[in-house]
Amino acid sequence: MSSGLPGTIRHAGDPLGDSAERWPVTASERGYDGSFVSVRVDTVAAPDGASFDRTVVEHEGAVGVLALDGEGRVLLLSQYRHAVGRRLLEIPAGIRDVSGEAPVLAAARELAEEASLRAADWRILLELYPSPGVMDEHWMIYLARDLQVAEDSDFVRVHEEADMSAVWVPLDDAVAAVFDRRLCDSMAAVALLAAQAALVRGGLDALDEVALG
Repeated sequence: MSSGLPGTIRHAGDPLGDSAERWPVTASERGYDGSFVSVRVDTVAAPDGASFDRTVVEHEGAVGVLALDGEGRVLLLSQYRHAVGRRLLEIPAGIRDVSGEAPVLAAARELAEEASLRAADWRILLELYPSPGVMDEHWMIYLARDLQVAEDSDFVRVHEEADMSAVWVPLDDAVAAVFDRRLCDSMAAVALLAAQAALVRGGLDALDEVALG
């Protein structure tokens, strides 16, 4: 029976997912090239014959790590973010700024640099485009378990990272902070909610495992 709502009705179990597609670009102008992001304006040709301009912010992509210890606690980093004028609770994360580096290796590097930790068990938690209306930035977020202190880490934290502090929080408490709007960092929020959902759907061991080497 039709619901009366516009659109196609999909039933439980029906295949669902994004698909690759690229509309032709008839012109492109670069407005800014920086070490962190670049900006271009594309003239896009639509299937109906119309054309329009779209500003695209080019980004290297990023990785994030939800580190979970044996007591069910997650690692959150308190870090000042100048653009929003707030100190945010985040997960270890960073830009994929090493050419040719596999995403999981970038994630392991960020975990060691920002939290002085290593993990023996790595799982893919989420894959996201955080702002596809204007950016091509792509996120890979991992669950890291079986944690150990990275004694040999010699990374020197500077700028905002030099003032960063770490806190271990029960997963349920961190999820509650998301729903209470006390934790507003997007990568941390989606990672925490995904981990809780994974526990309900089949357990964390059901997530796809990935090897470092």
